[in-house]
Amino acid sequence: MTDTVNIGLDPEARQQTADALAKVLADTYTLYIKVQGFHWNVTGPQFNALHNMFEEQYIDLRDAADEIAERMRALGAACPGSFAQLLELSAIKEQTSVPSSTAMVKELLADHETVSRTAKAALQTAEQAGDDASGDMMVQRMQVHDKTAWMLRAMVS
Repeated sequence: MTDTVNIGLDPEARQQTADALAKVLADTYTLYIKVQGFHWNVTGPQFNALHNMFEEQYIDLRDAADEIAERMRALGAACPGSFAQLLELSAIKEQTSVPSSTAMVKELLADHETVSRTAKAALQTAEQAGDDASGDMMVQRMQVHDKTAWMLRAMVS
C-alpha cells in the first residue's frame, strides 16, 4: 500500500477496500476467461444467440476488470497480476471442459450471482471506509451482474 496517497481515506481503510476490490477483480477476471471460452466453444440450436451474448459479456467483464484494477491503484494498492493470484482470490471456479450450451448458461447464471455477492461485500467494505467512488463502482457492477443473471435465468426457465 502506498502511503503517499492522500484522497481523504486513511491507509487502513484504503487497504481494506483494496482487498475487497481484489476479490471482485479476481471473480471478474476468472469469469471473463470462462465466458470467452464458452463464446469460442458454444454449439447447438442457440449458437448464434449464445455466441453473441457471451461476446457482450466478456467485453463488459474485460472492461470492468480494468476499471476495478485502476481503482485499486488509485487507492495505492497493487493488483493481483497472475492467474495463480486471481484463482486464489476468486470464488468463481475454472471450467476445464466444454459443457453443453444449457450447462454453460446455468453455470454462468450461478457465476454472475456469485460476482454480485462479492461486489455487495466490497460495497459494504467501501461504505464503512467512506470510499464513495469504490462503493459506486460496486453498485454499478451489481446492477450489471444482476441483470445478466436475470437474462440467463430466463433462458433456462
